[in-house]
Amino acid sequence: MTNKNLAKLAAIFVVPALMAACGSAATPRPIAQEPATTNTQSSYAPTAAPAMPRPTDAPKPAAPTAAPYAAPAAESRAYPPAAPGGVMPVRPTPIPPDNQFKDAGINPPVNAGRDHLSTFGLDVDTASYSMAKEYLRKGQLPPYASVRAEEFINAFKQGYPTPRDVAFGIYADGALSPFHTDGSYLVRVGVQGYRVPDSQRKPGAYVFVVDESGSMSMDNRIDLARQSLKMLVGQLREGDTVGIVAFTTTSREVLQPTPAEQRDVINRAIDSIVPKASTNLQSGLMMGYAMANRAFRAGAANRVILLSDGVANEGGIKPDEILTSVQEFARRGIALTSVGVGFGNYNDTLMEKLADQSEGGNYLYINTLADAEKQFAAKVSGLQNIARDAKVQVDFNADAVQTYRLIGYENRAVADQDFRNDSVKGGGLSAGHTATAIYQVTLKPGAAGRIATVNLRWNDPDTNQTKEINGNVNVSDLSRRFDEAAPRFQLAAVVAQFAEVLRQSPYASRASLGDLSERASALAGQLSDDNDVREFAQLATQAARVR
Repeated sequence: MTNKNLAKLAAIFVVPALMAACGSAATPRPIAQEPATTNTQSSYAPTAAPAMPRPTDAPKPAAPTAAPYAAPAAESRAYPPAAPGGVMPVRPTPIPPDNQFKDAGINPPVNAGRDHLSTFGLDVDTASYSMAKEYLRKGQLPPYASVRAEEFINAFKQGYPTPRDVAFGIYADGALSPFHTDGSYLVRVGVQGYRVPDSQRKPGAYVFVVDESGSMSMDNRIDLARQSLKMLVGQLREGDTVGIVAFTTTSREVLQPTPAEQRDVINRAIDSIVPKASTNLQSGLMMGYAMANRAFRAGAANRVILLSDGVANEGGIKPDEILTSVQEFARRGIALTSVGVGFGNYNDTLMEKLADQSEGGNYLYINTLADAEKQFAAKVSGLQNIARDAKVQVDFNADAVQTYRLIGYENRAVADQDFRNDSVKGGGLSAGHTATAIYQVTLKPGAAGRIATVNLRWNDPDTNQTKEINGNVNVSDLSRRFDEAAPRFQLAAVVAQFAEVLRQSPYASRASLGDLSERASALAGQLSDDNDVREFAQLATQAARVR
């Protein structure tokens, strides 16, 4: 790095002087932004088209060794959802009943003196919140198993400054919790990836894998998928290519990789996809990867984009094979975006699991054209991966912290000793994306100074280097009054508590949907230029009415 760039970083990212203990915070404080260590011994090297993995030599997943859809071992201490009671919502039978979800449990409080480390893989998915919106629009509370708190939080802007010249910035703030009576604080830890202007993004080599089975005729899902893809194609530019695979009982190559400038040719191919028979998702996805493998370009954003309702009723799903293949192709430079389509007869468990296995993968959900525009088509630059195997480890100071509890990330848990084990996967992050975690923290009497150290570790896909940065969260970063904290922090905290109530967390037993609705409405007034906050306030009001 040049002296000029170092000077620029120093000017922009110097850590502010400590505020008075437990003072107010208008914006989250940057606590780390420069790479601290580098390991160049990584096994990642996607410089040429990767060989197709074979069943005999495909690498075995490092962990867990149990059935692919079993919860990670770290989840064994997670509590099951509490039965409805008190002011918790009384849940009617969810509609439709054939959506498939998996309950990952709920993280419990942890005594910092016994276990001071909290480790998880980054998650930038937002599908859980998108599905909850559909349930609420239909007058139903979502099934508790469908609620993943981190995907609610990450669906909203966090107000973090965008880092420059480095991949990430880490930010932290917090305030006394208005939702708990034990004097605990809510602490927000956020990671912001740098944004890539569309004019500067890498060329993309994309392969669309589209479900054209009979279930895609429900509620005209196939038309939604076609229109979504056309919106994406309309934003591609010279240098991008698009290939298309469709699958039903069998899979077929609809369009060989074609320059994005030939938009009419690509759109006609998209229009040729119509619902037919059964679903052989595994066959379609493997054919899509084979096409992406042939079209692989070093230095490009190589990605398979799967659109499906996840219902596999032909050929079945062999989880070991398909998940291992997704993981292997991701490690060799071909990422996966999993896009769920439709409401009812939908397999959330499979669609999320596929994306989770892909470093740099992400999982979106769409049920309307507005969803498609927001979640999918409007974020072409977000398809460029800037980090692989990103993990966070928060090291709590037992001299200051009595207990802590991570809200969400149950199915992203990583064993503490595996934080620096590069054979254990973390999560991926694409350009401009944000990942946020909320902790409920109880401080010891007279606590001062450092609360925790936040460590972030990731592999840079461009330089093939593993990097690590860290920074401290201090008591001075916390506000004594919740309403004095930054509005974006308040929003994240209210959204997290909303998710806690919907998933029937025993740690939200005193929460009121009515109170959350009032807080959401007040924040919609403060953040009046944000349509997402206004929509959230409306949804919170709707949830309060559904008892």
